[in-house]
Amino acid sequence: MKKWLVILVSGLLTMAPMVAAAMEHEHAEHDHSGHEMMGHDGHADHKGHDGMSASGDVIMLGDAVVENGVEAMAHLKDVSSAMAKMGMPTTHHFMVMFKGEKNGASIDKGKVAVKIVEPDGAVSDPIRLMGMQGHFGADVTLTAKGHYLFKVGSKLADGKKRQFEFEYHNH
Repeated sequence: MKKWLVILVSGLLTMAPMVAAAMEHEHAEHDHSGHEMMGHDGHADHKGHDGMSASGDVIMLGDAVVENGVEAMAHLKDVSSAMAKMGMPTTHHFMVMFKGEKNGASIDKGKVAVKIVEPDGAVSDPIRLMGMQGHFGADVTLTAKGHYLFKVGSKLADGKKRQFEFEYHNH
């Protein structure tokens, strides 16, 4: 009986470091606090709206807007040169992110569309925005010089309809 107890204790002591290492590895696999998620454009997305910070060819479209407890932030990314190389007239990628005003949690479920009011006053048909890694987005063509208005309509996961507006001056 003592022999079995010695073997059991020896086995447990031998396995303890391996179990501890496995548990640490398991924890590391689920702890992504030190890692960055990559956004749609290949730039780091630091959770929340920071992943869409205006750097290089990304244009911030005004301050965030709040309606019924939801904050929206929109950006344009100039994709004209890449699209021209493929023979496409698209000039920008329009993107909008939503988050809860109180808890700051990202909202990435729901239906979102944008109507674009051109500088001459013409209004586009609704353009459906697709959910893309923390934001909703679509490629758009903004060729005229002047003031654009983006009217974003949303019906997010909570079922409430919300409207947001953003402006852009194309020089």
